[in-house]
Amino acid sequence: MEILWSPWRTKYIESFSEKDKDNICFICEAVNLPNEGKERLVVHRTNNSIVLMNKFPYNAGHLLVSPLKHTGTLDDLNQQELLDLIATVRFSIKVLQIVMKPHGFNVGINIGRVAGAGLPDHIHFHIIPRWNGDTSFISVISDTKVISQSMEEIYEKLSNLFRTLKDDLTES
Repeated sequence: MEILWSPWRTKYIESFSEKDKDNICFICEAVNLPNEGKERLVVHRTNNSIVLMNKFPYNAGHLLVSPLKHTGTLDDLNQQELLDLIATVRFSIKVLQIVMKPHGFNVGINIGRVAGAGLPDHIHFHIIPRWNGDTSFISVISDTKVISQSMEEIYEKLSNLFRTLKDDLTES
């Protein structure tokens, strides 16, 4: 059995008790504060979905794609919201392929806290770019994850390409 261990996410895990006290949804905060897109790491929005960079990434370019609607289940989304969500996941992968040039992706959704959802009341897809050899000894010996680009640099590249490609999609 292989074990996925990410000690650099301890800060995120420890924040659960703090967030639970205030019942704060960081996705809803990003949805409701559109002028704070960069501060909230929002790289793209549609009529029904939002794309954010993960503040505690497993890898560089780790994105979260979520419906704008605050819900913990796919069943609460209407057909248009669901289709938009999946189309936004696909579009996000396209942008990541161009900007990050990964060798593959992990794409998934955790529904419910026991399934691993850190934010069980607002579903979201994780899109994690993967590269051959993207694990290293450094995370094992020093609780550190090596990411080759800064969050700010990745944010600028992703948000710019989302805008450019979105314009191309609307013209066709």
